[in-house]
Amino acid sequence: MSGTGRKEDGRGRLGSVLSGLAVAVGCVLFLGGFAWGAVQYKPYTVPTDSMTPSVKAGDRVLAQRIGGADVRRGDVVVFTDSLWGNLPMVKRVVAVGGDKVTCCAKGGRLTLNGKPLDEPYLQSGEPASTAPFTSEVPEGHLFLLGDERRTSVDSRGHIGDAAKGTVPVSKVDARVDAIAWPMGGILDRPQSFEALPGGVSRPGPIVLVLATVVTGMVLIFGGAAYGPIAQRVRRRKAKTARTAQAATAGER
Repeated sequence: MSGTGRKEDGRGRLGSVLSGLAVAVGCVLFLGGFAWGAVQYKPYTVPTDSMTPSVKAGDRVLAQRIGGADVRRGDVVVFTDSLWGNLPMVKRVVAVGGDKVTCCAKGGRLTLNGKPLDEPYLQSGEPASTAPFTSEVPEGHLFLLGDERRTSVDSRGHIGDAAKGTVPVSKVDARVDAIAWPMGGILDRPQSFEALPGGVSRPGPIVLVLATVVTGMVLIFGGAAYGPIAQRVRRRKAKTARTAQAATAGER
């Protein structure tokens, strides 16, 4: 009996050590994931419906902090430009430096460098623009449009400016990677831009950040739950053993 008790005590001590280790590692992962996310991402609340249906007014998005050199066609970016009101705005990049963007071709489509552009992010049946325009994008600039072309105030409203409606890449603060609330997942990169020079961007480490945080939570709760569960199991075993001993004594 004493040997069995020592064995049980040894297992209990090992379980306690492992549960403590799980909680410690979980805390590191949980806090580290949050710190990593805070460095990489900045949350924004979208103020208007100009990016509907991709991003709706009131959506809470996670935008990766990037430099303008990392922006690609098709990206949804957050930027601030004093000529646009000096407030953070969310729009989609449809053209970069050296591009010529025109509307509208047959079927109400944009043309980019003379080729019709497929825009799957627009509402079905909606034209690319409610008014014709043409802009040759200067180097180091971006041409930005909202996905809701009927109401969006974007580069089209600034065509008469010196920069022909464009925004310097240096004004970009971040690139939207995901919709955090209500949960909408990773924002798709339009494949229609993939064959163009520079291709499309890839999402940042949002999935890894979330996986790190979730793993940390699981380890913390799992490790913390071990003690009460193990204690309950030991009590049940002890009760079963006492019952068995009483039954054996009664038989004698």
